[in-house]
Amino acid sequence: MTIRGSIFPGLSERSEQAVAHYWQTRRAQIKKQQEVGKADQGLRSAVTGGAQMDGFIDLFTEIIINAGISEQYVFRKKSVELPGYFRPTKEWDLLVVRDQTLLAAIEAKSQVGPSFGNNFNNRTEEAMGSALDLWTAYREHAYLDSPQPFLGYFFMLEECEASSRPVKVKQPHFKVFQEFEGASYQRRYELFCRKLVLERHYTAAAFITSSDKEGVDGSFHVPADDLSLERFAKILTGHIGTFV
Repeated sequence: MTIRGSIFPGLSERSEQAVAHYWQTRRAQIKKQQEVGKADQGLRSAVTGGAQMDGFIDLFTEIIINAGISEQYVFRKKSVELPGYFRPTKEWDLLVVRDQTLLAAIEAKSQVGPSFGNNFNNRTEEAMGSALDLWTAYREHAYLDSPQPFLGYFFMLEECEASSRPVKVKQPHFKVFQEFEGASYQRRYELFCRKLVLERHYTAAAFITSSDKEGVDGSFHVPADDLSLERFAKILTGHIGTFV
């Protein structure tokens, strides 16, 4: 995937590096577990381990710094908890907090097969719940006098036959919305990310797909222009720029 005319220099190359890092890290995690005779645990590690998303968090950090915010105000891995309304705290993948002002919070997630059905429901419920928790806490001034922060959601889906084929939906009582009829999991995630922004649960969302075979070299696809990494970077940069 080539990104042209980006507001962030080198976005295309850095995006490819992040994708390659994801797949290379995943392979290394599986191999390490298999070598000690724990193949099932290795697959579980590849799904739940956070290290594979580090390339994307690095990219978002660079975009924020390039927009004019000092790195000392960008938090990842440590000090990433925010107060919630329905729960005490929630850990975010990346936070920007300066002078007790919450500027941005970003969540970066992924999914690989084979269990696309169950994981799709888990991912969507998690994303919606996190947004509801943050905005309700924001309403109750949990983040002091912070202006409305940037809330970002990034998702990468494994591109394969199982995620691309049409999926039937059960409709025993009422009809589902037409756009979901026969929609693949890839299409479902596209709709989900778009609706997160449409309903103002998140300020911006990005959605990409990548295969295990080609992704290890950094290859990825963008199913929809309005959910591109470039658009995500532009919105994030514009928001951060108002505080510089």
